[in-house]
Amino acid sequence: MAALKELKERIASVQSTLKITSAMKMVASAKLLRVQSSMEALSEYERRFSDIVAALVSDPDVEVASPLTLEHGEKRRACLVALASDSSLCGAFNANALREAVSAVEELLAGGFSRVTVYPIGEKMVQGMGRYAAARGENVDICLDYRHLVGKHSFDGIIPLADRLMEDFLAGRCDRVCISRCHFHSMGRQVPMREQLLPFNRVSRANVDRTTAVDYILEPAPDTLLDALLPSAIRIILYNALLDSITAENAARMVAMQTATDNAEELSDDLTLEYNKRRQQAITSELADITSSAEG
Repeated sequence: MAALKELKERIASVQSTLKITSAMKMVASAKLLRVQSSMEALSEYERRFSDIVAALVSDPDVEVASPLTLEHGEKRRACLVALASDSSLCGAFNANALREAVSAVEELLAGGFSRVTVYPIGEKMVQGMGRYAAARGENVDICLDYRHLVGKHSFDGIIPLADRLMEDFLAGRCDRVCISRCHFHSMGRQVPMREQLLPFNRVSRANVDRTTAVDYILEPAPDTLLDALLPSAIRIILYNALLDSITAENAARMVAMQTATDNAEELSDDLTLEYNKRRQQAITSELADITSSAEG
């Protein structure tokens, strides 16, 4: 009977876990639906907006330049915006994001930069980069001013970070700015990636293929337009990266919770079957004892 009682307790425990994973899957699904629609809409806007700015920068027929597009002569300090999540239970999402951030820092240091300042966004990235910086030594600095942006994401919230990065780049306190994150490729695939934010180096697709180049009518002058549009493009790119990371996080969590739910259901079925077998054996043994006693 003790074995039956233990099995019953295990079944109850698995059923409780099943309810939790199912609820977490539903919550992640709702969050994913909301943030994915925002991310997809912004991605198209960001792509077209950046393409207009890139057309100004890369068009050989237009002589225009901005300090935000110019490489600095020296490689002193680089900045990395590293995105992850605030919580776990999302499979390998945080581990992959942290691995990509560490790889980006190592590549920047190997490329000649003497120091790298990391802006970790998300508590898991804060913890991971904190451990890495402590082990790496004095070459890596951590800025925690924007760690909360995953939980309270908004375009207004990302503006101070984008403006600070642009100000540091223009003032020469930073010579390159990069972003690392897990990119939402599909529901079952989140791909670690990085991109350069500053200096702005995107090339317009229209200017790559001159046969399909868009003939823009520029009003006012190209320099005036670039000064007005480029800072907005930087802010939008950074916000799009944040939404992309949050979408990938919720997709990873939904898949992880679905897998956990399936495993819990399978384990519950196996335990229930074992419980019924042992219960049947116990009943059969009791009947056999009663029959033997009656015959005796």
